[in-house]
Amino acid sequence: MIEVRNLTKTYGPTIAVNNISFDAKEGEVVGFIGPNGAGKTTAMRVLTCYIGADSGSAKVAGYDVFQQPLEVRKHIGYLPESAPLYTNMGVLESLNFIAQARGIPRGERKSRIRNMIDICGLEEVVQKDVSELSKGYRQRLGLAQTLIHDPEVLILDEPTSGLDPIQIIQIRRLIKEMGEKKTIILSTHILPIVEETCNRIMIINRGKLVADGTKEKLIMQIQGGNVYTFRIRGPLEEIEAKLKMLKFIKNVETISQDDGVCNFRVQSDVGTNVEEELFRFAADNEFSLTEWRRESMNLEDVFLHFTLPSSREA
Repeated sequence: MIEVRNLTKTYGPTIAVNNISFDAKEGEVVGFIGPNGAGKTTAMRVLTCYIGADSGSAKVAGYDVFQQPLEVRKHIGYLPESAPLYTNMGVLESLNFIAQARGIPRGERKSRIRNMIDICGLEEVVQKDVSELSKGYRQRLGLAQTLIHDPEVLILDEPTSGLDPIQIIQIRRLIKEMGEKKTIILSTHILPIVEETCNRIMIINRGKLVADGTKEKLIMQIQGGNVYTFRIRGPLEEIEAKLKMLKFIKNVETISQDDGVCNFRVQSDVGTNVEEELFRFAADNEFSLTEWRRESMNLEDVFLHFTLPSSREA
């Protein structure tokens, strides 16, 4: 549904997007994250035909962003960080205007508008003017306008901006549901939303795409395998020597020893059932395995690794 090849966009001497390439399939929710000024919004504006690019190519729903912008716009829904609304209109008037602009037949408009009111939780403000709405409700109205023509591709830039915790949960559920049928590019600084709604993550930093994959794949890329810590009772030197002989263990680190209990951190090959192997190792050698756990990075750890120079060097 989205094909980007060697896309570059500059603003004078500043390279906002630097030769990025990626694809996004139907039914894929892609979290597009990065620090402020990394190039996220610029890339999304190119995909939505809002601005041009210096070089490269991009297609959305099979249509060329630069050669067929009107066709692209028919197939996308774009919600920028600040929803573009006419404040001199009422909520219903605004939705009806967008329905007309999107070419929705007159006979379908009423049902589409009612559906958007229900989905986006606008019932309480449906009789108000846009100028009277809080930022949260303006964002909901912007989302309704984005969805009203049922586009195949959604590009959402900070869709939960200004929403309260309950509204964020509702929008998060909506994005997850829509992602089963649509292609969604989601940019947000709220990393738990990305973790809970996206099945793939792209990290952009200083205009370059520095990471692309599932959270698990990116963690494996950083760690080079699974990492476990465990406590085992027995002679330190013997346990350490025998651990290093195990084929599935790539690295052994002794953390501490206290009252006959040794604390180790090990790195294993991908695809090994480490839990089962550790129990077998302890039983075969008559050691007592008292505690074990798999060390897990969260998305914040992954994000910092790919965006902070000190993290990458470490």
